[in-house]
Amino acid sequence: MLLAVDIGNTNIVLGCIREEQILFDARMSTDRFCTADQYAVRIRRIVSSYGVQPGDIDGCIVSSVVPPVLGAVRDGIVCAYGVEPMVVGTGLKTGLDIRADSPAHVGSDRIVAAVAALELYAPPLLLIDMGTAITMDVVEPPRVYAGGVIMPGVRTALDALTGKTAQLPGISLSAPQTVVGKNTVDCMRSGVMHGTAAMIDGMIDRICDERGKAYTLVATGGLAPIILPLCRHEILLQEDLLLLGLKAIYARNKG
Repeated sequence: MLLAVDIGNTNIVLGCIREEQILFDARMSTDRFCTADQYAVRIRRIVSSYGVQPGDIDGCIVSSVVPPVLGAVRDGIVCAYGVEPMVVGTGLKTGLDIRADSPAHVGSDRIVAAVAALELYAPPLLLIDMGTAITMDVVEPPRVYAGGVIMPGVRTALDALTGKTAQLPGISLSAPQTVVGKNTVDCMRSGVMHGTAAMIDGMIDRICDERGKAYTLVATGGLAPIILPLCRHEILLQEDLLLLGLKAIYARNKG
């Protein structure tokens, strides 16, 4: 059984995959101060809660956009399961032609998402990952990673708004009932949620105009189910995109 782990700035996503089936998809907070032993306990507790025993894990792959946390998580997995994780980065085969100024500096999560999307959809593709940052990545035929866009994520924008203003309160990230709010909370919620949807719609239009073609639009990330209904473009939701990509990369490099 494969343990797949994606370390993000806010959350660590992990899941176990048996053959073609994702048994579970769980999240825990990313903590830059956790030791390897603490991560071993946290990961083992979550995995065990889904009925997976330590002896069931015979492979592991990890991607990370938080270098200070990667070492602790990797050592924690070795401690918990006695398995040395495969780490997404330079040297692993992805099957992608990465046409970036510095391919080694492209976030591993963006590469993993591109690999997964190519397993599910025919290019050209425009991939949208709604996390701490919102990334949009262009994948051209046959397997070309052509670049992308990085924008502030929903929570990042909201934290900046409330942190820099004296009278604006913290709010929950639920879908607003109307675009025009009649109180401070509804105005903020509309601005953040509808504003993010409008930003995504606008960037899709600009990318398609610049490149002279239409794309299959695919989204993932924790807030995607809330934001996508507010968007005007038809965007496919694929919540397990990163886990599927990690599985594909592991299979490509296992030998």
